[in-house]
Amino acid sequence: MTQSSRSETIYYSLRRAIIEQALRPGMKLPEDTIGEQFGVSRTSVRNALVRLSAEGLVDVQPNRGACVAEPTLEEALDIFSLRRCLEREVANRLSRQITPAQLAKLEAHVREEQAALGSEGPLSMRLAGEFHILLAQLTGSRPLTRYVSEIVSRCSLILALYSRPHSSRCGLDEHRQIIEALRKGDPERAVAVMGQHIEAVEERAEIREHAEEPDVRAILGEYAKSA
Repeated sequence: MTQSSRSETIYYSLRRAIIEQALRPGMKLPEDTIGEQFGVSRTSVRNALVRLSAEGLVDVQPNRGACVAEPTLEEALDIFSLRRCLEREVANRLSRQITPAQLAKLEAHVREEQAALGSEGPLSMRLAGEFHILLAQLTGSRPLTRYVSEIVSRCSLILALYSRPHSSRCGLDEHRQIIEALRKGDPERAVAVMGQHIEAVEERAEIREHAEEPDVRAILGEYAKSA
């Protein structure tokens, strides 16, 4: 395995751990600990952390190391505002061009979300975010897909910080409403439904106290096994 592929493996594993909220905002990410868990050099780890930093998921500071990004409440509000703009554009474009095959892909994804209800929380969280990334991918726009992917990932940090307990069924029902709006081919309706969904996600977030910081080594051990 090349250094590039090793760095890629670490990048995707850390990104998944952050999105699934296993690695929580503010947690330190020691290069030596990560390298030990994945059996790679600190250079490979550093490359992955720099990439995650560019996406706003990790903060890297000289002489202080890296940690999972910890958005402020002001940053959280700004990110959700930008997300509404991006995803309304996704809904607008898709409602004008979506095909039966693309609708089938969305319906298949929602069935995965349905199957994940009542199982492990991280899987439901990841699938919920991937639904929105899939919507962006179906537009055929690479820039829009990249921007949506990055902002959805950053929203996972916000929800890890501020989200109150709620049923995953709420988001699932809203995803079904989005599909139905797209099926009707009405841009105005699709944009409105998408906006309502993002607002509902934002409303399910509130400030709460941070729990005791878990052990990074134990968390990464699980992700290293599946890398």
